[in-house]
Amino acid sequence: MDTQIVTAKDKLVTDFKAVMADTEELLQATANQAGEKVTTARGRVQERLRQAREELDRAEAIVTNRTRAAARATDGYVHDNPWTIAGVCAGVGLLIGMLISRK
Repeated sequence: MDTQIVTAKDKLVTDFKAVMADTEELLQATANQAGEKVTTARGRVQERLRQAREELDRAEAIVTNRTRAAARATDGYVHDNPWTIAGVCAGVGLLIGMLISRK
């Protein structure tokens, strides 16, 4: 389950970075366009793009830190309680085996 969350987060970050790159490319392509409205719109888009990049970097750092903290906590719990974990895993395995063997 955690792997799916990490994978989804990574895909979202990758997709968002691709959108930002496309937006920057569009801004560069319209650099030669004249007019007050175009210049104003380009300025707003550039500012929002900068803010979005900063927010994405911040969010990515927070998620990475929380994921690492959760992994450390889980690792510590497993090392402190190996028999409890073994019992839980055996119980889950037994339950899955019973469900699979049902017809």
